[in-house]
Order: sequence, then C-alpha cells, then structure tokens
Amino acid sequence: MSASSAIVRGTLKLNTSKPVCVMAFDFGTRQIGLAVGQTITASGQPLAVLKARDGQPNWQQIADHIKQWQPDALIVGLPLNMDGSESPFCQRARKFARRLQGRMVLPVKMVDERLSTAEAKSRGERPNSYRDKPVDSEAACLILETWLQDPGLGLAP
Repeated sequence: MSASSAIVRGTLKLNTSKPVCVMAFDFGTRQIGLAVGQTITASGQPLAVLKARDGQPNWQQIADHIKQWQPDALIVGLPLNMDGSESPFCQRARKFARRLQGRMVLPVKMVDERLSTAEAKSRGERPNSYRDKPVDSEAACLILETWLQDPGLGLAP
C-alpha cells in the first residue's frame, strides 16, 4: 500500500494530494473485465478481459495484473436492477468481491453498474458486435470512473 492511502477498519481513506491507483472489475460468469485508473485525473483505461468458468476466475491472472499495476484499492460492479433493488446476480458479484478482498488483501468497494455494459457497447465501433469484441473491460472502466467521480458511492461487498 502506498503512502497515499490507508486502510482504516476496511475502508479506504484517500489522500488526494498524491495519486491513488485503483483497479475495477466487471464480473461475469464467463468473462471478467478489468480496468485501471487513478485519482489525480479521475479517469481509467480498459486493461483486459479475463476468462472465467461458471463465475470462477483465474485467480493467478488477477494476481498477476494486481502485481503489475499495484493498485491501492479494488472496485467491483454491482449489477442492480433498474429500480435499484438487488438482482439475483448481485449475490455472485458480492461473493467475487469478498473473495477478491480476502485473496488480494486490498480494500474492495462495490459500485452500481446499471447500464455500464449497454453504455460500453454503444461507445464501441460496432455496437452489435459483442461476440467479436467483448466490451467487459470498457464496462469495468465506466464502473471505475463512476467511483473515481464520487468515492462515496462505494458499497461494502
């Protein structure tokens, strides 16, 4: 953990005078999108789309990305229904977030990801070509930028 952040009872306290690196995940049962960004510019960049098997990620691949980027915190999208209630998939996303926090020993927050995939698709070159070019990492970037704009939106896993 860098000097620019500290963990206090599992929460992330930010020192805005120094950049804090944050990694975000768009969790899915077949694919998991990754993005990375930092607090100085409040922007992110898509990183990768990792394969998953029935919601089980390749934890070594995730650990490798974390080792490379050395984030101070992790953000996971929370797939709420349009009315704000929890979707059936929320439980799986929360389980992933808790496992991520336990395995990587970093603070994890969850952010409402409603419409992030739809927005990522609409920003793409060919909005209907999801099979040809998955947008999971772009969706992770939108989730990350939501949190960077307002860290108070972060929820516990």
